[in-house]
Amino acid sequence: MEGAPFDRRLVLPAQPRECWIVLTYAADAVLRPLRPMVRMMRADGSAQDFVLPGIPEGRAFWLGYLPPDLAELRLAVDARSGFVLERVGLRRHASVFAECLAKRPLRAGPALYHFLRGDERRFRDILRGSCAVTPLSDYGAWAEARARGSRAAPAGQGESIRLILPAAPAEHPLVARTIESLRAQTSTAWTLLVAWSEGVGEPMHSALDEGGLHRVWPESGRLGDLLDGAGIAGFLAPGDRLADDALAQLAAGIGSDVELIYADEVVDAAPPQPRLKPDWSPDLALLEGYQGRPILYAGALLARLAERPLGRPETFLLDLSVAAAGMAEPSRVAHLPRILCRSAAPAVKPDRAAALERHLAETGSSARISVRDGVLDFDWPLPDPAPLVSVIIPSKDRLDLIACSARGVLQETAYAPLELIIVDNGSTDAEVLAHYAGLQADPRVRIEPFPAPFNFSAMVNAGVAVARGPIVVLLNNDVAILQEGWLDALVRQASRPEVGAVGAKLLYENGSLQHGGVVVGLGGRAGHILRRRPGDAPGHLGRMRVAHEVSAVTAACLAVRRELYDSVGGFDAEAFPIDFNDVDFCLRLGAAGHKTIWTPRAVLSHLESVTRGPPTGEERLRFEREGDRFAARWRDIVRHDPFYHPALSLTTFGEELE
Repeated sequence: MEGAPFDRRLVLPAQPRECWIVLTYAADAVLRPLRPMVRMMRADGSAQDFVLPGIPEGRAFWLGYLPPDLAELRLAVDARSGFVLERVGLRRHASVFAECLAKRPLRAGPALYHFLRGDERRFRDILRGSCAVTPLSDYGAWAEARARGSRAAPAGQGESIRLILPAAPAEHPLVARTIESLRAQTSTAWTLLVAWSEGVGEPMHSALDEGGLHRVWPESGRLGDLLDGAGIAGFLAPGDRLADDALAQLAAGIGSDVELIYADEVVDAAPPQPRLKPDWSPDLALLEGYQGRPILYAGALLARLAERPLGRPETFLLDLSVAAAGMAEPSRVAHLPRILCRSAAPAVKPDRAAALERHLAETGSSARISVRDGVLDFDWPLPDPAPLVSVIIPSKDRLDLIACSARGVLQETAYAPLELIIVDNGSTDAEVLAHYAGLQADPRVRIEPFPAPFNFSAMVNAGVAVARGPIVVLLNNDVAILQEGWLDALVRQASRPEVGAVGAKLLYENGSLQHGGVVVGLGGRAGHILRRRPGDAPGHLGRMRVAHEVSAVTAACLAVRRELYDSVGGFDAEAFPIDFNDVDFCLRLGAAGHKTIWTPRAVLSHLESVTRGPPTGEERLRFEREGDRFAARWRDIVRHDPFYHPALSLTTFGEELE
């Protein structure tokens, strides 16, 4: 994980400075792609790294600012992808500023202000966020500008793919559209079976595909009856149109270590709706079915699915998707981040709740499906007896904050078996000390002194060291409880054997979103997705409505089993005393095989760093040092957060294209 191979030097004529550079580059689709990076070497020997946009459409552009003390530019690229730097262009401030004025006029003023005061970072970020970022609603034009042919696997090579298309007779025009796209495939190693919900006449067969296979859907049969012994199977819906190289691209990714592979799609609508999918996220796959199409199954997974009863054709694809999401071995699932299918919007929204209920009944799971505000989620079982939870709050002075957070834990939380540990960093405020004395009358409360200089990681570790509960919850002193069930929701998730850290939905005082999960690479190192967006924003693919996997969550509210905390050594108090410690902790849990979950079922209010305020001066330098240390340790995840699509921007905190 340490370092990145910045082994390509970019030589520019006359070494321009104090202007903007535009890089146009291309690459082929690969699994788990690493974004390119630029390293700007400065005259004083320091360096600054920038993570560039991913290349999901074949071509990408990057707009960057060249500082006045620039000495050298270096590139790090994904050697697997056939990266090609196609063009280098230069732009002056006036050109970029004029574009900002045209696209985002309200941002032009702040950009100019930061330029005049010499704040290069803010100036650069505002202009890049204004000029280089595109809303998802403008996907069509964005994709057209970046489209490029890719090097697919040779046509006709590999094992033949069995494609199954359930359809009703009334859908024959849509079926014809799908067959037309299949005829254009660069790969010929496939056969198609159209399984009709009822019999159709031979003239319709001939009109659709003279050489195709047509059967009536056998509701009492098994999936294996439709496979005819095929070792790779794909499933389509009427109206799906595959990219010409879709089957070749997907088949190239199937192998002994991959049993399920899926790619991105765009839903036919006005405007087109891209579905830019994360790498494998089982909880999100079950609850939102994001994996969609195109998709191929193979190996042991397909063999297990082949034993499933077919059931009704109109629910088959949904039931298959749910079953596969529950069965798939995460290490054997691959995502090809390229749009390879144009799918029709379903005429009727499928009943996912019923499909999930059937899945839970089949698997004997003790989880239950619940619907709140029209949104599905799992109610994971609570251990019996309910475990003691140790809530740990690092704090110093600020009676207004600690009184609110302590009251919320002790009096406004429904979950009963808990203890509160306040790790105090040398409070001198007499009112705070008196408040502590009152709190300690409650046997659930412990005040743990921490007289050393402020080190957030060390304070958290000190609190965990004296915790009695098998589950610990880290909580900032500037967090207020909004719903009494917050702790119950966290404990249910943290008690799952496969789960490591669990994070909550945190809101600012005005109700906007402060924390919806951490994207590694956002802002160059790590950041909160959809920050300051409406608190009820559904998020791309509906992911903000349900509990799902993320790379990291904030320690402002983080639950984890004590045994796991100890197993990875807790927070790294030496490398990350103040910042990035929570993200580093979650990534170390992930490296040990434990996933991090963010849940919207635990909702709290967070003033965010009100105790310390934003870093300035020496604090800013310390923040940058910790940030550089974090980026070096987790370079590959900075370049590819598995739960954030490479087409999405790392410049802004919204789900926008770059």
